Amino acid sequence: MITLNDYLYSGDTIFRILRNYTVDLKKEAKKNHNEIDLIHSNFLIQFRELLEHNDFLTAQSQKIRDFYKYMVQEYPLLAFTFKGRIKSLIRAEEKFNGYIVEYIYDYYEKHHTYPPVPDLREKLSCFRDIIAYRLVISLPKCHIRDEKLREEEEIKYLYRIANVLPGFLEERGFTAEPAKGVLESTSPFMDEAVKPYYRDYISNGSGGSYQSLHITFYDNCSRSYMEVQLRTKKMDDIAEIGAANHQAYEKEQERVRARREAIPEGECIYFDEAYERGMRLLGLELKDLEVNMFAAVNNSLINDGCGLYRGRLILPYEHLSRFQTDLND
Repeated sequence: MITLNDYLYSGDTIFRILRNYTVDLKKEAKKNHNEIDLIHSNFLIQFRELLEHNDFLTAQSQKIRDFYKYMVQEYPLLAFTFKGRIKSLIRAEEKFNGYIVEYIYDYYEKHHTYPPVPDLREKLSCFRDIIAYRLVISLPKCHIRDEKLREEEEIKYLYRIANVLPGFLEERGFTAEPAKGVLESTSPFMDEAVKPYYRDYISNGSGGSYQSLHITFYDNCSRSYMEVQLRTKKMDDIAEIGAANHQAYEKEQERVRARREAIPEGECIYFDEAYERGMRLLGLELKDLEVNMFAAVNNSLINDGCGLYRGRLILPYEHLSRFQTDLND
């Protein structure tokens, strides 16, 4: 079985690593008639194309900047940041294999058999956040001193922005993708017309501490998908450095992927291979890797200049509120 780990000790660039891994994975898939590995290799080709031919990001970011300028005019009280990233190679590979493991495991638990390949293919087509942008807003304390009232007002602002965003971007060549009923909003602040497009982790969350609004767009110019996340600063703090931070999320994913005892080894090759690839990635000692423009002291102290482990940033925009006043309590 071929894994990404096999290519991370040669000193090659991330592009050569992707090319070699993709070519070898496709050869192996054809040899073994493995439909899922063919989908996997095609996914990696798409990922490599986005990394190599990313001129479209300049035009895409300009349209995002148009919304930034709109917000500066419409919401003068708010401070906010608009940042984008291309998902890292390791995270993309983890997530792709994680989708396979989780879908097969859940299906097996429910039906006591394995999912048809077409169903698994459909699940893998939902991978649409290789490119993602995040909008984080904050209402300065000087405007509303009471913390609870300020949080409530920030949430109202967030939904107002969410109501405007789909139409604004559709006028500039994007198409909002239906969320197919997943976490559909129950908030009275979200317009009915846009509810089908958002996954609302605020009003319709799973009970965890993570809160955010997610929406996916298809960029008709670049023919690629992008995800946009909308959060208040408090929501972002909880997601990044609090109880719902990415490390906690990934530890939970590790626990889920490690539950392989329910799937007898050897019965489902798609599960076996995806599980093994995922576990090998989780076991990486980053300091031992030899990849061009990447270095690490350990799994926390990392200098990533190629997007191997940490996503590559796309033109951040930051707006700090200059409108200071003493208002309501």
